[in-house]
Amino acid sequence: MGAQAAAAPPTARQSPAQGIALYAGGVFVLCVMDAMIKWLSADYPIAQIVFFRATIGLIPTLVMLYRPPGLEALRTRRVGAHLLRGVVGVIGTFGFFWAFAVMPLADAYAIGFAAPMFITAMSVPILGERVGLKRWLAVLVGFAGVMIMIRPGGEASTFGSGGAIALLATAAYALSMVLMRLYSRTETNASMIFYATLVIIAVAGVQMPFVWVTPSWEDAGLLAVLGLLGGIGAIMMAQAYRVATPSIVVPFEYTGMIWGVGLGFMLWGDVPDLWIWVGSAVVIASGLYILHRETRGRAPSPTAGTGVPAS
Repeated sequence: MGAQAAAAPPTARQSPAQGIALYAGGVFVLCVMDAMIKWLSADYPIAQIVFFRATIGLIPTLVMLYRPPGLEALRTRRVGAHLLRGVVGVIGTFGFFWAFAVMPLADAYAIGFAAPMFITAMSVPILGERVGLKRWLAVLVGFAGVMIMIRPGGEASTFGSGGAIALLATAAYALSMVLMRLYSRTETNASMIFYATLVIIAVAGVQMPFVWVTPSWEDAGLLAVLGLLGGIGAIMMAQAYRVATPSIVVPFEYTGMIWGVGLGFMLWGDVPDLWIWVGSAVVIASGLYILHRETRGRAPSPTAGTGVPAS
């Protein structure tokens, strides 16, 4: 869930209602995609699902290049920077896909909501940002919420059943967003998304001769649809930033928990336990506070989103 895309600069014509509808709709689309990933992971290797997701998900991005400045938006002199983001994206994408396969969607989402805490912490050494005491306290509270959810060492710990992988994927996603903020000073959003996706396609592609499972026609259709849903969901969320500020739309990232619980229950009978609910409430409260502090009195950050990346 969530879009691995930087927010575009808001246009002069602001429409909060439209922005909320686009963002919440994008979250729903990506949650459906994540459920399809979990469903298909029972029969197909993660690398194959990632390959379809990245390859077909690139189509909507390419279609957008028909708008000015077109292919000029892909021009870059920072190949190394794009390669680094791509490698980080590989870790985040494979990590979340693996977490979706082995743990309930809602549990993975709840851990993924820790992204704002990681982003805040990483922005200090990488971007040189100054973070006040209140935001650091919010980060610590958020990590306490994560510990409540994964309960490392406890009898009901989720740490060894996907929680550790989800946490690693969340950290990788946060690093990708911080790098996007850093590189946005010289690179376009389109180029950062495009080249990072190419790296993911390449890493998944080299594994295809070794892990390929020929899908049925029905499953091939599902693999194609999930790729398109990923691209469409990311575009919807990026467009939401054009017509509304992050402080208005980003809180609707947390509607993913509703869809995650609903889809998980309907398809697999999964119900989050009490500690997931308690921990996710703590993490969400921390994330909203950090968002409030970051957007108060300054221009919205291009990485103000809170949620799980476009998987």
